[in-house]
Amino acid sequence: MKTYSEESIQTQLKDLKNWKFINNGIEKNFKFLDFTQALGFIVQVGVMAEKSNHHPELFNVYNKVTIRLTTHDAEGVTDKDIDLAKAIEKIQ
Repeated sequence: MKTYSEESIQTQLKDLKNWKFINNGIEKNFKFLDFTQALGFIVQVGVMAEKSNHHPELFNVYNKVTIRLTTHDAEGVTDKDIDLAKAIEKIQ
């Protein structure tokens, strides 16, 4: 499975607003009005991730959610991560 380098991922990140390449993964911070909206977003991401059998790292504090995507068995960012990030972008 091909992984992206920090240099090669830049083309993909142009299509993904505010996603950043950090430590062999891509991450984005989201902010919502309250905890309920943040939790609803997490549930939507979780359902989508389960269907694609590719699971993100999710971090939540009150109205803030950080999502980190990396393909652990490939030790880096793959097309799986890019595809899931694009799908997450459609939720908002």
